[in-house]
Amino acid sequence: MHSFIPPERFFAYLSWTDIAAMSDKGNVVVIQPLGAIEQHGPHLPVIVDSAISMAVLGKALEQLSPEIPAYALPPLYYGKSNEHGNFPGTISLSIQTLLSTLMEIGDSLYRAGFRKLVFMNSHGGQPQVVEIAAQDLTAKYPDLRVFPLFTWRVPNESKALISEKERRLGMHAGDAETSLMLAVLPDWVKMEKAVEEYPPERPEGSLLGTKGPLTFAWLTDHISNSGVVGDGTAATKEKGDRIWESLAQGWVRVIQEVYEFRSP
Repeated sequence: MHSFIPPERFFAYLSWTDIAAMSDKGNVVVIQPLGAIEQHGPHLPVIVDSAISMAVLGKALEQLSPEIPAYALPPLYYGKSNEHGNFPGTISLSIQTLLSTLMEIGDSLYRAGFRKLVFMNSHGGQPQVVEIAAQDLTAKYPDLRVFPLFTWRVPNESKALISEKERRLGMHAGDAETSLMLAVLPDWVKMEKAVEEYPPERPEGSLLGTKGPLTFAWLTDHISNSGVVGDGTAATKEKGDRIWESLAQGWVRVIQEVYEFRSP
């Protein structure tokens, strides 16, 4: 049941008496991995984002000092994925359902005495919802510290390993994600079906884009026929191994900082 997570770090394996007996519970770090079940092109399974959360967190917890009390909750596999809804296999929660779920997880942990909660989100379609949940939980419980974090934003090597075009336009099922999946779940990657497809370029000098500081709303099938937004053909397991290790090291640093964090 624990998948990539070290079993001694898997929250769901604890009994209620184990949890009640924890010392310094206010500084125990509880991490909720969030992903999605959504299309990732013809070459990747729909579990990509959820698998990335669990794989990166698992490797990080393996490397984390045993003196730091940190536990992974079972993953929240489903997310807000309606931008991919026109591709079969995508399962999406509404904003209201996802927000309520995160709020009620926070409520439950607070009642149990925990005061540090990390939302570890690997799906690019829902950071705003995760951030709202973190803000609302903080307003509801002023002594609860909530950290709405995106898996790929810790220091890591991924940008150094992909092309300039991929950094500029790639967003989904491209080089970095496919490489990481070749390391994490290689048996479920079909490289013979990988494609390169980027969204149409905006006019030169345009302020608006599909990604960047000024964007417009889009659905994936508006900008991609295959469901890929990037270059899956460039992926290699060697790059994936480096990305996985560097993401895990970044998350070790983050978890340690959360453990040491004290409110201003």
